[in-house]
Amino acid sequence: MEIQVYSLPPIETNAYLLLDKELGEAVLFDVPLDAWQEIEPKLKEAGCELKGVYLTHGHWDHILDVPGFNERGMPVYAHRDDVDLIENPSRMASFLVPGLTLEPGKADHLLEDGQELKILGETVEVRHVPGHSPGSILFYFPGLKMAISGDTVFAGGIGRTDFPGCSSAQLLDSIKDKILTLPDDTIICPGHGPTSTVGAEKVSNPFLRRLT
Repeated sequence: MEIQVYSLPPIETNAYLLLDKELGEAVLFDVPLDAWQEIEPKLKEAGCELKGVYLTHGHWDHILDVPGFNERGMPVYAHRDDVDLIENPSRMASFLVPGLTLEPGKADHLLEDGQELKILGETVEVRHVPGHSPGSILFYFPGLKMAISGDTVFAGGIGRTDFPGCSSAQLLDSIKDKILTLPDDTIICPGHGPTSTVGAEKVSNPFLRRLT
């Protein structure tokens, strides 16, 4: 398994491309602006076909390229509580970087808390972690000791809660119940910035120390 991280415009949002050259398949987590343009050469180089797009949540910087993947017939997976953001992104226009436009997208498959997926041969647990958005989800790969966490937890920080539908209390509950319960050596792959581990954040993240 090869994992590539693309920090994409306009605000350096992370997209995670997972490739399995033996299977000849790949998947993508989150699709900021220019996601397809960035990953297409790598897919060709690796000889992998993209099999799906998985969204950690529906905020504009993570879904800008969803319409393009819809047009290519690529299945898009998201939590049902963020479907309205994906289908009606104009709701987020006031938070948008000037000069950008938001086009409606579509989530083809709706995910639930506790659902178990098979992605590139790996077992993946879906954990609903609302607070930063109503439908934020974390994808936990126990075999890889990795969690793709969206904007719930960052290295040294946590997600914003000043958007409509956000809740700081709910976010902290999600982190306590769904992230801090992961093994300490689990690598956290956030929506922005560098990776960390659950254990490191328990010790160094000022927002989490009071939760442990």
